[in-house]
Amino acid sequence: MNDATQAPTDIENMVDVQSSADLRHIAIDKVGIKDIRHPVRVHDRSDGEQHTVANFNMYVNLPHNFKGTHMSRFVQILNNHDKEIGVDSFKVMLTEMAEMLEADEGHIEMSFPYFINKRAPVSGVESLMDYEVTLIGEIKGGVTHTNIKVVVPVTSLCPCSKEISAYGAHNQRSHITVNVRTKGFLWIEELVELVEKQASCELYGLLKRPDEKFVTERAYDNPKFVEDAVRDVAAALNAEKRIISYVVESENFESIHNHSAYALISHDKTAN
Repeated sequence: MNDATQAPTDIENMVDVQSSADLRHIAIDKVGIKDIRHPVRVHDRSDGEQHTVANFNMYVNLPHNFKGTHMSRFVQILNNHDKEIGVDSFKVMLTEMAEMLEADEGHIEMSFPYFINKRAPVSGVESLMDYEVTLIGEIKGGVTHTNIKVVVPVTSLCPCSKEISAYGAHNQRSHITVNVRTKGFLWIEELVELVEKQASCELYGLLKRPDEKFVTERAYDNPKFVEDAVRDVAAALNAEKRIISYVVESENFESIHNHSAYALISHDKTAN
């Protein structure tokens, strides 16, 4: 009998190599899959929900006595949830992953573009702005934690440049990144707005000439160093009772230097 006519292999008799013993006695902190894309739905404050495509990283720990993990099970977990993946189902996915892969610890990152419809400050013309959002989930000892990370592009204007120049001041586009853990529901839009209010000026997808005049003068009247930006955002996060811990970073892509200016503040309110 040739290969083409052989009966299908009995799966119950196939060797499970991943579950075989490993004699090196070295545990692995994280093992899994990276950069797998999957369609998702995310809660949207304006329209109820937003359809987007997310990039997933999924890992578990591997004890020293196992040779490998079952990579196909990560994909199975994603497909079990179809398109209903979001903040609410994140903890469920973490628990399922730990159980299916028989792991004590697990980690999932779900990154996706999120669009907010914004109105220009003077003309009121509407346009979409995109923000990079990541949901980060961890499970350890049966306890789950989730964080929301958002990268918010803004304008920053240099106070020193304004002070020493006879006219004008150099400005740049900046990224303010916040990674927060909450104890209640928080809209992505709320987190974005909290950050944008602390910038020299926020960004818009579309501006008419009166709007361009407004944002130029707004930034000039509201100069901030990178240190000012992270401190002002940190103060706003401290005042938001639904946020229990955070990391805030600011990176200014300098317009008169070939390097970036950077600052970071982290704080855990539960440690007080």
